[in-house]
Amino acid sequence: MPPLAPLPPIPTSGTSLPAAQVAKAWAAARKFEAMALGSLLKPMFSTVDTAHGLFGGGAGEAMWQPMLVEAVAKRMAAAGGLGLAQPIFQEMLRAQEQQPPTRTSR
Repeated sequence: MPPLAPLPPIPTSGTSLPAAQVAKAWAAARKFEAMALGSLLKPMFSTVDTAHGLFGGGAGEAMWQPMLVEAVAKRMAAAGGLGLAQPIFQEMLRAQEQQPPTRTSR
């Protein structure tokens, strides 16, 4: 399997949020894209006839199939996915910037 292309840097320009908060939002947006891809792939994998496949189907294969779908979705998202992460990330930043600062108790 070829190595993944390096991830683009976390887009931090134009925000006043702390870098750690921006990084956390970027990670959440990427995880969301992987989850969305998994939801799109699940029906595709459920239509595969596993009875005549390499492993012969059965309960064991059915048990591992969701993990396979998740792994494929994560790999697709890491390779660029559908491009959902960037707009989701921008919206998350916009929403966080509009919230009033929270007070810390002393």
